[in-house]
Amino acid sequence: MQGTVGELGEFGLIRELTARLPHNPSVALGPGDDAAVVKAPDGRVVATTDVLLEGRHFRRDWSTAYDVGRKSAAQNLADIAAMGAVPTALLLGLVVPADLPATWATELMDGLRDECQVAGAGVAGGDVVRGDTVMLAITALGDLQGRTPVTRAGARPGDLVAVTGWLGWSAAGYTVLSRGFRSPRAFVEAHRRPEPPYHAGPAAARLGATAMIDVSDGLIADLGHVATASGVDIDLRAADFDVPAQMADIGQAVGVDPLVWVLSGGEDHAIVATFPPETPLPARWRVVGEVSAARPGRGGAVTVDGAPWDRAGGWDHFAG
Repeated sequence: MQGTVGELGEFGLIRELTARLPHNPSVALGPGDDAAVVKAPDGRVVATTDVLLEGRHFRRDWSTAYDVGRKSAAQNLADIAAMGAVPTALLLGLVVPADLPATWATELMDGLRDECQVAGAGVAGGDVVRGDTVMLAITALGDLQGRTPVTRAGARPGDLVAVTGWLGWSAAGYTVLSRGFRSPRAFVEAHRRPEPPYHAGPAAARLGATAMIDVSDGLIADLGHVATASGVDIDLRAADFDVPAQMADIGQAVGVDPLVWVLSGGEDHAIVATFPPETPLPARWRVVGEVSAARPGRGGAVTVDGAPWDRAGGWDHFAG
């Protein structure tokens, strides 16, 4: 496709984007009307939203449009899975400069579409607006399928803390990219295009998870939300985390302890949950800690091997 989005015009761009979308059974009425209609057999809809800004959340010199589409869909759909719900639909608000190549916008939509298909969801609609920089506003919807949502507030003393998915890979990839390199490729790709374990959220709910969250801002930071909401403390065991040899090699090359990436790095969108101690967890779950009663005046603490984690923290949009 030749030309820019400005040359296509608003409605031409919408036609190009929506033409790339297949039918999804969860979407009763897709793009083309004033609003979409998404099926909700459970009678309840789980919803989440995120904003991604060029230069803050992605760089076009680091990631292709397709990568940005996959990543923006993944981080929202992971939030749905972390509630114990099955992703059903995604809505896109897209702000683009008029001189943006039209192929960038269509490749972005291809990434959104393909990530939604991985999760079993569909792109139900959205809006496009002209602006000075690229920005995406994503809303994702999900179906609880009759289950009670798994929130951050249900962890109980004695529960196990278990995680599934990658930890630290995106942060290691970001470090590689920030130093001007493009390899090791597996870690760079993990930053550009995370792979959340969507199936694990609903599966954890069926197993009786008491609290759950996806790791978007760093494991310690996100477990801090669980500990605070539940009124408990959480202790992690450093020896129970997997640090791949190649991640350790990257850490040695750049002078970073890879455990910092594992415990503080975000954007992998792994899922961490708490379970009653007798829960028979599948092999894909790794037990990494335990919930305890809150110490007086210290509810919400997350420690590592019994000590406060005083190294790099998780992501905060307004820090620094």
